[in-house]
Amino acid sequence: MFAYRKEFAFNAICPYYTMFPLEFPMHHLSKHKAQLPTVYDPFCGRGTTIYAARKLGLRSYGLDISPIAAAIAQAKLASAKWENVVALAEKLVARTPKNVPESPFFGQAFSKKTLLQICSLREGLRVEKEVTAESAILRAAALGCLHGPLPTGDGTPSYFSSQMPRTFATKPDYSVRYWRDRDMSPPNVSVVGVLTKKLKRITDLNAESPSHFRNVKCLDARKATSFGRIRGPIVTITSPPYYGMRTYVQDQWLRMWFLGGEDEVDYENQNQLCHSGHERFIKDLAKVWANIGKRAQDEAHLYVRFGSIPSVKSDAKKLLNASLEEAGYWKVVSVRNAQTSHSGKRQADYMGRDSDPAIEFDFHAVLN
Repeated sequence: MFAYRKEFAFNAICPYYTMFPLEFPMHHLSKHKAQLPTVYDPFCGRGTTIYAARKLGLRSYGLDISPIAAAIAQAKLASAKWENVVALAEKLVARTPKNVPESPFFGQAFSKKTLLQICSLREGLRVEKEVTAESAILRAAALGCLHGPLPTGDGTPSYFSSQMPRTFATKPDYSVRYWRDRDMSPPNVSVVGVLTKKLKRITDLNAESPSHFRNVKCLDARKATSFGRIRGPIVTITSPPYYGMRTYVQDQWLRMWFLGGEDEVDYENQNQLCHSGHERFIKDLAKVWANIGKRAQDEAHLYVRFGSIPSVKSDAKKLLNASLEEAGYWKVVSVRNAQTSHSGKRQADYMGRDSDPAIEFDFHAVLN
């Protein structure tokens, strides 16, 4: 599997709540590489499609309404020496932070020294006048190191926090009870040290990129203004949120805080796809497919991985097919069963939570 190969470590710079394996976009893009298509992902998440396009030398664009997803995916198109990224981290961490959260969660999630360093890094990245390749990579690396499991045995820490999952942040009250019940203390780690460990593992950090990191934007793919017109063939590879997946914003609340959000969970679901009924969900998805279809001037292929989650009644095939039909620009040429999403589900084992994998399908459609 690509996930365990060192040359693809960049793709793992930050885990995400849901993420299809790198093999999925690599397989489909390899079939079209000779045509030099432009690659799109309107629900880019952590940028797996974006990274696959980079590895194959193809120009790509990504959209996501989540600032966290956009920050991670942007880094996948940036190029910089790891030494320069670490130097920027050292510069920012050396400053004294103006605001440090004082809630029980932050007091137990991080050691005092580590929390001060995190806050310095957070504030430094927030006030930068212009995003650079170094700061884009540093931001994504910090998001990836913010929380995760403690090392086993005599291993060195890979995360800043006390024991937590790495793909999502457990809620504050639950976390505090978990740590207190087990008499767990946060590790006294160096933020720069943990970041250096991560960055030195990425062998292609400074490799040439065919796209600028600003090709990934934090925008709503349902809006036509989020897209530009592209000449030549287009290949879109994406996986929209499955019907009923309403909590992925809340599950990333700690990373959202690092990007400038509140230091508590925000339960509002603004700007997400509508999950209050099948018809509204279909219409929202159809807007995205129509936006891509309108801008495609030549040959276009659309590959979608989509599924249903066990806790919500829905028929993934019917929902996706209905959205493509309503969009009016696409002809479905194949629907295949994908494996269940064990490889991409939440890493919930560390804190006693578990979730069933989703049942997934791979759709291929072409421009009418």
